[in-house]
Amino acid sequence: MRATLLESRELAPEVRHFVFEVPGVKELPFKPGQFVSFEETLQGKNITRAYSIASRPDGNRFELCLNLVHEGSFSPHLFAMKPGDSVRMTPPLGFFTIRNPAKDALFIATGTGIAPFRSMVPEYLAHPEAKHLALLFGVRHENSIYYGAEFVELARQHSNFCFWPTLSRPEASWRGRSGHVQTHLLEAIGDRRDLDVYICGLKAMVDDVRGILKALGFDRKQIIFEKYD
Repeated sequence: MRATLLESRELAPEVRHFVFEVPGVKELPFKPGQFVSFEETLQGKNITRAYSIASRPDGNRFELCLNLVHEGSFSPHLFAMKPGDSVRMTPPLGFFTIRNPAKDALFIATGTGIAPFRSMVPEYLAHPEAKHLALLFGVRHENSIYYGAEFVELARQHSNFCFWPTLSRPEASWRGRSGHVQTHLLEAIGDRRDLDVYICGLKAMVDDVRGILKALGFDRKQIIFEKYD
């Protein structure tokens, strides 16, 4: 199976949004939150990398949100692709999916860890039994609030959804939350201990948040996470 690049656009410096399709396939079935794996032979080595899907199911198309890792093996190859270029892929997999949309939830992401939540938030809100959902999203700068306008619009449309971006390196003009996501974890949770908490981002953040939640009395089954190395 191959994925063909249709288009890409810059979200922020060295971060791009990619749109792919799978020729010859009418439907690419997946659950929001799952990932695809790309495979390629680069510099004589067979390399496989997994990337979370940043879109809801849409025929044979899917979208990704990727940052450029200059010393990496795969992301420079993807960033150099032009529309019409293709890459080998495996079908979507993964267990980082919505467990119970009829239960209040908190989503926590940093950086490109927002990718699966771009798919999961509208999926959650579309469920007829959807409860309250909050998205806490941490980045360094205001121009790195990927898909921010989309989440703001979803919050406007759905009274049971709130979007909390927080900046670790805010400009003087920023009037929103600042600091790392951990700084605002207690504010987001309050006295609740019956939430499901979904976490996606770099290992250090995920492990830190998990530790805080466990110390607060959350059961491990309430903490669903995906780590990006």
